[in-house]
Amino acid sequence: MKISPLILAGLLVLNMTCRCQADLNLYVNGSGPQGFLGTKEKPFYTIDQARNIIRLARHQGKLKTEDRVTVHIEPGVYEYSSSLKFDKTDGGTQENPVVYRATKPGTVRIQGGVSLDAGTFQPVTDAAILKRLPEGARGKVLVCDLSTVVKEPFAEFKPSYRGVPVGPWLYVNHRPMTLARWPNADAQDAGWASFTKVIDKGLPDPKAKDPAKQKSHPGAFVFDDPRPARWKLDEGVWLLGYWTHDWSDEVIRIADYDPQQKIIRLAAPHSYGIMGGTWGAKARRFFALNVLEELDTPGEWYLDRARKQLYLYPQGKLDYAEIVLATLTQPLMQVQGTQHIRFENLNFEYSHSEGVSLQSTEGVELAGCVVANLASGGISVSGTQNTIRSCDLYHLGTRGITLNGGDRKQLQRAENRAINNHIHDYGLFQRTYAPGIYAGGCGQIVQNNCIHDAPHNAILYGGNENLFERNEIYRVVMETGDSGAFYTGRDWTTQGNILRHNFIHNLGGGDAEHVNTMGVYLDDCDSGDTVEGNVFYRTGRAIMIGGGRDNPILNNLVIDCPIGLHVDSRGMTWKQWNDPKSAGWNLEEKAEKMNYRQPPWSTRYPHLAKIMTDSPQEPLYNPIQRNVFVNCSKEVFHMDGNVKKLLDKFEIEHNLAVNTTGATSGIAMTKDLKGFTNLSGSQSKPIPVGMTVDMSGQLTLQQDPSLLKKEASFEPIPFNEIGLYRDEYRRELPERRPID
Repeated sequence: MKISPLILAGLLVLNMTCRCQADLNLYVNGSGPQGFLGTKEKPFYTIDQARNIIRLARHQGKLKTEDRVTVHIEPGVYEYSSSLKFDKTDGGTQENPVVYRATKPGTVRIQGGVSLDAGTFQPVTDAAILKRLPEGARGKVLVCDLSTVVKEPFAEFKPSYRGVPVGPWLYVNHRPMTLARWPNADAQDAGWASFTKVIDKGLPDPKAKDPAKQKSHPGAFVFDDPRPARWKLDEGVWLLGYWTHDWSDEVIRIADYDPQQKIIRLAAPHSYGIMGGTWGAKARRFFALNVLEELDTPGEWYLDRARKQLYLYPQGKLDYAEIVLATLTQPLMQVQGTQHIRFENLNFEYSHSEGVSLQSTEGVELAGCVVANLASGGISVSGTQNTIRSCDLYHLGTRGITLNGGDRKQLQRAENRAINNHIHDYGLFQRTYAPGIYAGGCGQIVQNNCIHDAPHNAILYGGNENLFERNEIYRVVMETGDSGAFYTGRDWTTQGNILRHNFIHNLGGGDAEHVNTMGVYLDDCDSGDTVEGNVFYRTGRAIMIGGGRDNPILNNLVIDCPIGLHVDSRGMTWKQWNDPKSAGWNLEEKAEKMNYRQPPWSTRYPHLAKIMTDSPQEPLYNPIQRNVFVNCSKEVFHMDGNVKKLLDKFEIEHNLAVNTTGATSGIAMTKDLKGFTNLSGSQSKPIPVGMTVDMSGQLTLQQDPSLLKKEASFEPIPFNEIGLYRDEYRRELPERRPID
């Protein structure tokens, strides 16, 4: 093995250190004296150097796996053009994990992008560009020549994509800039343009004479606003749209625009077609992006990829601005097969990929870290007993945290944990099914997280025996419909999951006519979830059981929601039920893969084991007990006709519908409904159950224990234990944004 002089010098210090003390402390300082000895006085220059010296010392027998090792990283920006990697040789033991720690929290940044000098941004003088810019933006938009900064050519956008666009992406002062768009995000209708007339849905038509129309093809629609006539379509303009469903977004290039007929033709098909039929609003919506002619508001940018000219409408003076062009298309850090290593108080920022990837790891922990300003996800975990604790994740193109691991077939738990994390402003590129937290596999634990401000789900899950407890969720599902803050669906086998003592509130409105925003959405015959002791406040349909079984609904408090509980029988009425040819509806086939009629499945889930001989299409074994519904405006309990006929098979008891002030209109109550009691107060003597807002804007729960115990056998919910808490890594709680 060839050893560099720098490594030899480090080994010399390591040898001396190991002789005289049990603990090994190494130091890294990217901007300090370059001594390359790993001491505080003569530190390593990069994190990789510290990692390599530990590897070599172990290889030579100078350092044991159980020896205590800490790498102290001094403040600075550590730029990476490829992933920072750790493997099976880099960990410690459960008692003595190897620790990589920022000497001062929040000051060490691992970065996957190029820092740009503010002085390189100059006023636009090119007459052709000025002519294309909106008149009000001329003299305000700046340009930066990237030809000397990025040598490789920039990739072009694809005709269509879902999720992360091609890089790079621009960030200024720790915030992602907006690729020039129309309408602007703060325009009316929440920044959406809409249409109601389609010319060609783009769906296959077997009877069409044109062979191209017999298969999926690009669609076309009428857009009455003449705005597209301004755009230089040959340079590429894309539309991010909800083309049919309010839970399926896709970005598609404009192929052609006819200004006389006002028809936009797209360059690629959408899998569900254009206005192909949906449950929700009839009008479809989109916004245009990558449009130089719409660079008209502070915070927008545009990249001429061929000429490598970056245009920016700054939000203020750039004199002291921090400007980063994120270029790395690999995870900032990859940890593969490592056991027992901890990363403390580090910032992972600026990459056109994900932040941290843990694959096949055990006992790896991220604590007090910031994972932000990334085009893809924050942290992905696969393995066992890994922990993501007290981290802040935000400004993410897709998801926040992904937890996988364990053995579903054997029901062996992974025990991965996401605890006390603050996750917000995610799903910036992939607008749907990019949750704050995803949990799959078996035995993941998600506790005391705060998740907010996102277009779609907060928590998306599948698998078995996962626990979701004491999480606070708000302002999610903000631009989608037929969606839930908690979402799982179309699977009999995702059994044993528990949703307990969560606070879900102030969700997006969705489509008000249909009330298609849900707090907990158990979709398409999903089965085996326990929903217990949660608080729902202004969440649309608080709880929705979409035809599934074995879903106990226990001791929940539902406040100011249009619909409290929904149960339907779609398994009895939808033709795709259990049809292997319909996407995801192969319910029995999924169960067979788990060997569900044999232990451990048959003993853990006895109802599932006999499902095919026990009226499998009926939504059975859904006990509804000890729930309190306060001031529901449309319905307390919505059910379809088949469910009404099956009520004798339901365990429904000790539920309470409350009209706090005795209002004579606008509040729904039950009428001769099995297992429900109505309770009304008056204006002078309201029933003390509900939500109040204190002087600081904080929500406070009112739950009268003696009253609710008497009327509904209701057990108090530990409301003050929900959400973020202070610990050694989270010294202060974040300031809460105003809640509408």
